[in-house]
Amino acid sequence: MKISIITVVLNHISTIRSTIESVLGQTHPDIEYIIIDGGSTDGSKELIESYGYKITKFISEPDDGMYDALNKGIRLATGEIIGSLNADDIYTSNRILETVAATFKKTHIDSLFADLHYVRESDLNKTVRYYSGKSFSPFRLRFGFMPPHPTFFVKKTLYEEYGYYKTNYHIAADFELIIRFLYTHKASYLYLPMDMIRMTMGGKSTNSLHSKYILNREIVRGCRENGIYTNMPILVMKYFIKVFELFNFPTEKMVTRDA
Repeated sequence: MKISIITVVLNHISTIRSTIESVLGQTHPDIEYIIIDGGSTDGSKELIESYGYKITKFISEPDDGMYDALNKGIRLATGEIIGSLNADDIYTSNRILETVAATFKKTHIDSLFADLHYVRESDLNKTVRYYSGKSFSPFRLRFGFMPPHPTFFVKKTLYEEYGYYKTNYHIAADFELIIRFLYTHKASYLYLPMDMIRMTMGGKSTNSLHSKYILNREIVRGCRENGIYTNMPILVMKYFIKVFELFNFPTEKMVTRDA
């Protein structure tokens, strides 16, 4: 079973090598690795090119943002299953994609997701938040809860049938897409109880109060466009629950990347 992994990058020279090595080090034998670069000027483009044929497909050109770049990658993908890995994140084990492929093959589900943990760039070995998909259900979307998007793997046929990321969203196109797939079209899903990704803090949706406001405004829009009623006061409630993620580190589930 071929898995296509898409990495979107723009000027991530300090982290992109670790991300690439994380994918190339996977034990699954059938991986298509696609990197979409938005026109990096910091040396990222040259570093990626140095990997040659190890990167299955590489495009470097201006785009209309992260979701436009992801759509480019999805359209290029030939794998049955598609996942994405951010340009400053890594898989926690060399067997992640092997496990993902085996799960899809065994269960015949449409999608799956797992857990991830956040670290700060200044200390990559210290977990500052554990984000679990265990308690997700479509009902929780109205409260602003979604599965950890970097752990979301989905059959390519769902993109072809139900559409791609909406590029007129600035931050929450991933949230809207998950609503569309799992709530509106009722695609099947499975939670995989494992810590799948080490994610570096400081993403577009978490770096300021203004970003959080835009994120929540777009979540309201995405819910309403897909027939779910919510509003800003309802979404604020999720932050009281997220506080517990700062203290709840289920270390017995966490794995370290294989040598």
